[in-house]
Amino acid sequence: MITFRKHSGIYTLETRTELPLGLVEAWDFFSSPKNLQKITPPHMGFEITSRNEEKAYSGQIISYNVGILPGIRTSWVTEITHVEDKKVFVDEQRFGPYSMWHHEHHFEKTADGVKMLDRVSFKIPFGPLGYLAYDLFIKKQLIGIFEYRTLKLDELFGKTTLKTTS
Repeated sequence: MITFRKHSGIYTLETRTELPLGLVEAWDFFSSPKNLQKITPPHMGFEITSRNEEKAYSGQIISYNVGILPGIRTSWVTEITHVEDKKVFVDEQRFGPYSMWHHEHHFEKTADGVKMLDRVSFKIPFGPLGYLAYDLFIKKQLIGIFEYRTLKLDELFGKTTLKTTS
């Protein structure tokens, strides 16, 4: 399920994904920066430009180049600010296309695999123009990114579950 809400000029996106994986396997895959490119839509031209570490750790800086619109590429730098092994890690934008980006990745073992919760709080620059851009294409683009991720996870690991609501 993908949900959005707005509060104090900040948007929060939440997704819940059921993965047919063990907790260790899910954690190892998602906490490794090298796997980001595998689950990002190809049209975004996502490329990690920093050293490619095997595991996320607190204080880690990761830099990327990514296409945010057709023909428009930007640098994006995030920091892994919190890691609790096999439970949660957080990445925050330091430089990039958003005024603010805070992405929490939560993992919980279930009887059938792993429930993963992504909570992304973000602020769009440019005031009213940014809000218009959100309504016109940013929200749709974010939904597309998470839907693509689910398709890739299906290919890699078997049937995953993600429901989309607006």
